[in-house]
Amino acid sequence: MRILIVEDEPKMAEALRRGLEEEGHLVEVASDGEVGLRLGSERRYDLLILDIRLPGRDGIQVCRELRRRGVPTPILMLTVRDDVDVKVEAFESGADDYLTKPFAFAELLARLRALWRRREHVDLRLQVSDLILDPVARRVTRAGREIALTPKEFALLECLMRHPNQVLTRAMLAQEAWGETFDALTNVVDVYINALRNKLDRPFARQLIHTVRGVGYVLRE
Repeated sequence: MRILIVEDEPKMAEALRRGLEEEGHLVEVASDGEVGLRLGSERRYDLLILDIRLPGRDGIQVCRELRRRGVPTPILMLTVRDDVDVKVEAFESGADDYLTKPFAFAELLARLRALWRRREHVDLRLQVSDLILDPVARRVTRAGREIALTPKEFALLECLMRHPNQVLTRAMLAQEAWGETFDALTNVVDVYINALRNKLDRPFARQLIHTVRGVGYVLRE
């Protein structure tokens, strides 16, 4: 899953980032409310971890504004306060769950999984031709054959599959898939596209990943 952490305490943010990445998730971190609001509005995330006490806009304001803009991303709020009024305000602003600091990382993972289970009735799988990607199980199959991908390969493929038949530039792929600024002097996107082709296209009869010369790449039959 792709997760955004909005947390202004560097040690806490780094511990969460490291732990979630070790679980196989792609993680981005924002250290203030304004940046968190911008990222949460402009980019697609599967989950958002939002501290209440933030510089700029606080977590309650960020959550309320994200919901006002129609952002449906499940939000888990973090705070050092455990009083009922704060919890009520968090839920009324649009939060899906609430966790009081300090907490065990195992509990955080359990709550994140619970947020996903609430959406089990929705089929979140992506499919193009015989290629299927499950963002929750982090599983990719083609023609029924399971294909192992690295986290960066998975994120790049997910980006392509969310925009089938749409030509995406290298800069768009780097930004949406990995949250990184594309350096025109590097060929990192091309390297990962080639890795995906080796796993997803070359063993099969039909090619799905196509190059649009001078522009970028597109996923189509």
